[in-house]
Amino acid sequence: MKRTEEHAEDTCQLVYQCRLSLSTRTVNHLADLLRRHLKAIRSRWRILPPGKIAVIVLAVLRHDQRLAEMAGGNNISESTVRRWRDELISLLAAQAPRLDRALQKGAVRGGEVVLIDGTFIPTQRRTGRANRRNYSGKHRRHGLHFLALTDENGRLIWISAARPGSTHDITAARHDHVLAHLRAVGLSALANLGFRGLDNDVLAP
Repeated sequence: MKRTEEHAEDTCQLVYQCRLSLSTRTVNHLADLLRRHLKAIRSRWRILPPGKIAVIVLAVLRHDQRLAEMAGGNNISESTVRRWRDELISLLAAQAPRLDRALQKGAVRGGEVVLIDGTFIPTQRRTGRANRRNYSGKHRRHGLHFLALTDENGRLIWISAARPGSTHDITAARHDHVLAHLRAVGLSALANLGFRGLDNDVLAP
């Protein structure tokens, strides 16, 4: 009988640098938002400066870096990175225009039609049963669904909150009451065939 012994290999944690393609304007904008927020809530101290926090959060949001990885590379806790991420998302969301105001602004400028479409943003697969809703059978991967409205030139007017990747375009449009807001300001919409059956009086596939 032959016996084999398995030796556990020593493991180590490595920290490496990578390049994050971001404009200086984007980083400064997010850092300024955080500075004003800290001043408003009278928070005198954070473990890292606002500029560094902005870069960490942008790395998480843009490249879907795992919180534990970003925390280990910056000598902070995972819960701290999560708190910063949620905090800056809230600050950015507060700047986003409401759907009714965005459409009203477009109508005042003389617009007659908007383009409506859903978009899928791929993300890493998370653990747990709750993540099954994020799987899109159409795209065959995990991600999040967004509904977007643009003007006739393709400039973004409004974008919805993130929904599970399995969400259908029509379901998202009904949840946000898009048609009611379009009627209120007298606008029509151009959409792809995925919106067929929603409302032909407002939508023109």
